[in-house]
Amino acid sequence: MSDLQKRLLPILKWFHEFCESKGLRYYAIGGTTLGAIRHKGFIPWDDDVDVAMPREDYEKLIELTANKTFEDKYVCEFPIKTKEYYYAFGKVYDKTTTLVENKRHKQKKGVYLDIFPLEGLGTGKENALKHFKRIDGLFNRYNAKTCAVRKERSLIKNLAIIFMRCIPEFIYNTNRLMRKLDRVSKKYGFYESEYVCNAVGAYHEKEVIIREIYGQPIKGKFEDIEIYLPSDCDKYLTALYGDYMQPPPIEKQVSHHDFVFLDLGKGYLD
Repeated sequence: MSDLQKRLLPILKWFHEFCESKGLRYYAIGGTTLGAIRHKGFIPWDDDVDVAMPREDYEKLIELTANKTFEDKYVCEFPIKTKEYYYAFGKVYDKTTTLVENKRHKQKKGVYLDIFPLEGLGTGKENALKHFKRIDGLFNRYNAKTCAVRKERSLIKNLAIIFMRCIPEFIYNTNRLMRKLDRVSKKYGFYESEYVCNAVGAYHEKEVIIREIYGQPIKGKFEDIEIYLPSDCDKYLTALYGDYMQPPPIEKQVSHHDFVFLDLGKGYLD
């Protein structure tokens, strides 16, 4: 493991044990699930950890972690609940580290674990996709208001970001947009829906899947710990990546994150 991965693993371990102790359901998702299946741990070039929770469990987590610090170093932050917070999903931060990401609003925080809410999309694929597209449209607009222009993005995406920045806040308010995204996303319950999705994930429509694919979480090995994975990892990973057991070419084995500053030896509040 890299030095960064060695700091991420304890966060995942703490989160797993906390959810188990409180009866909260979660799943490793995205590259974390792929790493568990293909590498039995981190993808070698990966530099983050992603988990997701049914919306109902996600809301309980918000209540249980509000204004608290765990093991003297872990804090949880969430949209709307945390001031000057510019993500559409929750995070667990390690207060003994410092990390600054390349976003429009640069903030000094710590190394983190991402927590995504899993939304219900109701019954029937046509209805599910229709509702997802409404959420996705709001999410794309929110992203354009908060993310940074980056050279690896397409020209069209960077122009959209610049355009959204030009709209004054009193006309198109970021906080109001986040509240609308949150409200619309919660229309259907996860446990009552036939189709569900990680509506604020990286893979957009590919994230829309039948709820049974997540199903009852199963335990899987991740480095030297066990974590919870989707019930049908094969269908889940195939939906997102296609032939997921085939690693990408060498030139694409790179991180997709853009860190402005990273210090694993100093806390961001020091």
